[in-house]
Order: sequence, then structure tokens, then C-alpha cells
Amino acid sequence: MPLPTNFPAGPLPAGSPWPLGATLAGDGVNFALFSAHAERVELCLFDAEGRQEAARYELAARTDQVWHGLLPGAGAGTVYGFRVHGSYAPLDGHRFNPNKLLLDPYAKGLAGGFRWDDSVHGYTRGDPAADLSFDPRDSAAFVPKAVVIDPAHDWEGDEAPRTPWADTVIYEAHVRGLTMRHPGVPEPLRGTLGGLAHPVMVDHLRRLGATAVELMPVHAFLDERALVERSLRNYWGYNTTAFFAVHPAYAGALPPLEALRNAVKALHRAGIEVILDVVYNHTAESDVFGPTLNLRGIDNLSYYQHAAHDRREPFNPTGTGNALNLGHPRVLQMVMDSLRWWVEAAHVDGFRFDLATTLARVDGEFSAAAPFLQAVAQDPVLAQAKLIAEPWDIGPGGWRVGQFPTGWSEWNDHYRDGIRRAWRGDPGSRPELAQRLSASADLFDHGGRGARATVNFVTAHDGFTLADLVSYAQKHNEANGEGNRDGTGDNHSDNCGVEGPTEDPAILARRVRRRRNLLATLLFSQGVPMLLGGDELGHSQQGNNNAYCQDGPLTWLDWAAADPGFVDFAARVVALRRAHPALHQPRFLHGGPSGRDDLPDIAWLRPDGQAMDGADWGDPAGLALGVLLSRAGAPPLLLLLNPGPEGLAFTLPPLGAWHPWLDTARTPSVARLEPGAPAYPLAAESLALLALGAASPAEIKNDLQ
Repeated sequence: MPLPTNFPAGPLPAGSPWPLGATLAGDGVNFALFSAHAERVELCLFDAEGRQEAARYELAARTDQVWHGLLPGAGAGTVYGFRVHGSYAPLDGHRFNPNKLLLDPYAKGLAGGFRWDDSVHGYTRGDPAADLSFDPRDSAAFVPKAVVIDPAHDWEGDEAPRTPWADTVIYEAHVRGLTMRHPGVPEPLRGTLGGLAHPVMVDHLRRLGATAVELMPVHAFLDERALVERSLRNYWGYNTTAFFAVHPAYAGALPPLEALRNAVKALHRAGIEVILDVVYNHTAESDVFGPTLNLRGIDNLSYYQHAAHDRREPFNPTGTGNALNLGHPRVLQMVMDSLRWWVEAAHVDGFRFDLATTLARVDGEFSAAAPFLQAVAQDPVLAQAKLIAEPWDIGPGGWRVGQFPTGWSEWNDHYRDGIRRAWRGDPGSRPELAQRLSASADLFDHGGRGARATVNFVTAHDGFTLADLVSYAQKHNEANGEGNRDGTGDNHSDNCGVEGPTEDPAILARRVRRRRNLLATLLFSQGVPMLLGGDELGHSQQGNNNAYCQDGPLTWLDWAAADPGFVDFAARVVALRRAHPALHQPRFLHGGPSGRDDLPDIAWLRPDGQAMDGADWGDPAGLALGVLLSRAGAPPLLLLLNPGPEGLAFTLPPLGAWHPWLDTARTPSVARLEPGAPAYPLAAESLALLALGAASPAEIKNDLQ
């Protein structure tokens, strides 16, 4: 029943100040909204489509800065918004404008979409007074409304996989781009959460060996005005409007929350976890010239950070125009309530926090003891959730890789850049290659943290794809309409001789081998690997390294054009990693005892088989490297890397018979190398993995059972 049959006369019953948002309560719905500085709050009810306002009530009760009231007879499906009265005084940080219909920050369902119109701004666009002016127009026709939902759901015995961090392999994916061009996904499901949950996609993820899917933002978001004016869209979704609601476009024919729940259940049944990429650092309201959608009009001064000496201007370490004020207890509560909602209501397994440095700023400065980090650390609902920080923003002192507290993992851009430089053959790159292969202990080995603190990646949604990384020396972002000024120019990429597409077989072969080297290095490094969805297919974005606004064939994965050989290779290297315990050890390796035949847990070797020394590490011309890995209960492994332009013979440690498992340049010509055999022939720009005394990974699995 979307609305009560008979609207109550007069003021609403007081109801309860808790919980915040709209909650089914007996024979009605309880509404509660925090605003410390509001003077009046009105609840506005709409028809089921959110087009026509049907009734308006004042929330007259106020408890501890929470405005609340009970609407008798209302239930799930009720469509509503708020109008908040107060001072419009931008110089003091206040931007109340009751002419703007505001979305509940706790909205769990949405009705109607967003359309750009001058009325969505609290000020009058074009007025000489700019944001100090006041706009009297009603915005209700152009903004989304909240919908009351019934959170009940049959989980059908769903159980979280709870994959240990050491065994985790993350696959970063975009809900829409993943399946829009998949011929095996029914057309109505393409580009939706239903497409993600379809058996052909689940089977692909299982075949690849992914243990977790990290979904780019699924919180409701909108397209920036500048993009709409260029006929583009915010494809990535880092422009949140509702922290508790699934983006409606990803739901298909189902209610959005149900669509997400079904996808989680399907992936869980396959043993795959679901991690959400979440954006709590800023909102779609942007800077002072952005729209008034919810937080700005509810209590701008409380919800957002502001410049130290100017309450008119927001503090902007995100580069998007604003930053949430997690130093305020009610704002922190909202973010924590949102995180718990996704764990409890959708059974998600973890979160990747966009621009996480912003979340941990106190009075503008990063603090490892920030209220947000402390709140997460003690929260029992989040205790088993995987927590991944993007440990930087663009504010002062924003780069904080390795500085988040115990319990967090972090995207490691040093890994990305170091591995790219090494395989490009940059002089002097060998010492950093060794650091990144061994879980970046220089950055993360402190405070009781383990190797899982580093999330290793060579490519991610932001930047070149793997295919483009070896095909373009420069970015090509002209399609974004910004004169190719957007996106970083510091890509550490290499086109292998020709910029972009080519028919030269030698260059094509070199590019494939380089992709194999990069992918194998990622999977054979200590720490947690993250693959970019589509890299296993050979997906290209034609050199665009900032495709945030490209919603089309440029970013949609082309499954029909996939390289089946490279898909097989990707699945193989993931399987090798998962099969051998020495490749995913939970602790940092420093050459200490391994518990296996008096061998160290890690040793670094020159091509002549001798241990690396100080002179070797300081040699800028030295590129090749051998890594001996040992762990109790499993055969030692030897990883050989040769980024150089010439092949070489690598002398094998005289420990017994070595079995070549993988060579990125060719299929190993022998299955067994006896002690005293000639050195292993390692081709130029190639990688090889050998195991001592084990002919295949299956033998390891049998030994461990």
C-alpha cells in the first residue's frame, strides 16, 4: 500500500528518533532525519512513480537533533522526500532551501530518476551573486524520491565463503560492462546484476579461479552535468547519491536490492565472495555550484568538511568538490550504518574504500587513529568483512600507502608501477622488483601486519588495460572530450614498437609474451592479487586510460573477440598460485627458516645460481632475477625472471630434480631437469616457474590432503 487510505489530520504522532531513515513500525512507517541546524522539517509523500506530491506533514518531534514522526497506515512502497527549513547563509556554511526536495540519506529504495534542471540548485544559476543567491523554484519534478522497503528476505541457507586472505584472488569488475556484450547472457539480463549471477558468468569466474568479485560502485549515483552536456555518462559510478540504495539501472526487472541479493547468493554458492567498491569520501552534490540533493540541504555545515577559515568553501581533498565530515558523530554513524546494512541486508563480504585517506582525515590531516578507522575496528558486524583501502587522495599529505592500521589491506600503487617498470626493462628496476615480489615489506611490515596488507595489481579500472599497457606508450583519451588532458601521463607503459594496433607478427608475439609476464608475476607475488576484469580476454580501450565517462563498446567487454589461449593461460597461473602454498604465504619473507630442508623462506639468485650481493643489487644493468621460495609441507619453487632483451642460461640450485611448470616464452621442452643438467634456457623477456621434485601441481595437492 503506497499511501495510507485516509491521511491523518494534523501533526503526525511523534514516533521514534531511532533508527534513522524510514522504518516499518507496526501499522505505519517511522521517519527520522538528523539535522543539527534545521528550523523545520517536512515529510512529503508522492504517488508510486514519484511524480506528484500527494501530502505533506511536519515532523514536529525533535530529539537529540533528530526530527521524527510516525505515519500511521503507511507501509512498504511509500514514496517520500523531505523539505528542510533553515537559514540560507552560505558564508556561515548553511544552505537550507525548502524549495528543494531532498532525498533521505538512509533511502533504501528509489522512485523516479534525476534530470538536470536549474531548479535542482539551491542558488540561481547565472545570478551575479553566484552561490550566495537563492533559488525559489521547486525541484521535486527532477530529483529521485525515497521508497520505503520491507527488508525481509529468504536467504535460502546462504553461507559466506569466508576465503582466507592468503587464498584470495580478486577480480575487479563493472556490473554493466561485464555482460553487456556477452552472447551467453540473455539480452534482458545484460549489464545487470542478473547478468553477473548468470551461470555462464559464474562458470567463467570459477574457471579463472577468482575467489572474490570486487564490484565497482553499485550505490545509486548520477551523471555530472558537464558529462550530460557532452552526451557522456558517469560510467564508473563514483558519484554517489544514496549510500543505502542499489543503483536502479543495474537491477533489470527486479527490485534493486533483490537483484543484488540474488547475485550474492549465486556467487556464494560458487564459493566466490562479493566486495563492494564504496564511495564515502564525497557525494554527487559536488562543490558550491553543484545541485542540492540531500546532505547540502539537510545540514550542509554538519555533513561536509569545510575550509579552515571559510565555511562557504568545502574542503576538497577528493578533487570532486566536497568531502564528507566523518569527524561528526552523526555523519560517521550514517557511514557505519550503511556498511552494516550491506553486510546484514545483502550479505556482502567486504568493501574497497575509494580515496580512503579522506575518510581518515582529522582537522584536515590523515590519522591512523581517526574516528572512522576506530569505529570500523571495533564493529562486530564488520569483524569478518574484508576491508581494502585506496590509500590516497589529492589533499595535502594524501599518499598514505602502508599507513593504514592492522586489519586493513591496501591497494599498492608501488607494486603496479614497479612491476611495469621492471618488465619494460628500465635500468635499475631489479631491487624494486624484488620488494614487490615479496609483499612490499618495505611499506607494510610493521605493527603486526601480514603479507595480505598489500593488494597487488598491475592494472585496474583507472588506467590502461593489460592489452593497452603493452600496446600504447601514450594515453589516447580524446573520446572523453577534454582535449586528452585528463588521465595520467605517467603510465610506465610500452607499445613494443608500434603505437596501437598492428599486424606485425613479431610485435604481436612480443605483446602477448609481455602480458603473460605481467600476469604471471602478479599471481606469483606474495600478497593479495587483483585482476582487472577483461584482461584475461585481451580487452582494449584503444589507449584510453581514463574511461570513466565511456559507457559503450569501448568499455564493455567483447566476449566474442576474446583470446581463448590467453584465457587458458590466466586460469593456469591462478591455478598454480592456489595449488602451491609457497606462492601465497601469510607472513612476510625475509630469508628466515622455512621449515623445509634447512632452506630459507626466500632467497635471491643471480643467473649463475649464486646469491645476490650488494654489488648485484646496485648494478643498474642487471635485470634478471631468480627467486627460491620454500615453505614447510610443499616442494620448493624457483621463479626465474628475465626482463632483458637477450636470452640467458640460468644455473639451477643443486637441490635435486627440477620440473618446469610454466614458461611464458614457450612450452617447456622437458618435464624433468636432473641434478647437474645444463642451465635452464630462459628466453629474452620471459618468466619461468620450476618446482623441485614435483612433476605437476596435482602432486602438491595430493601431498597436502
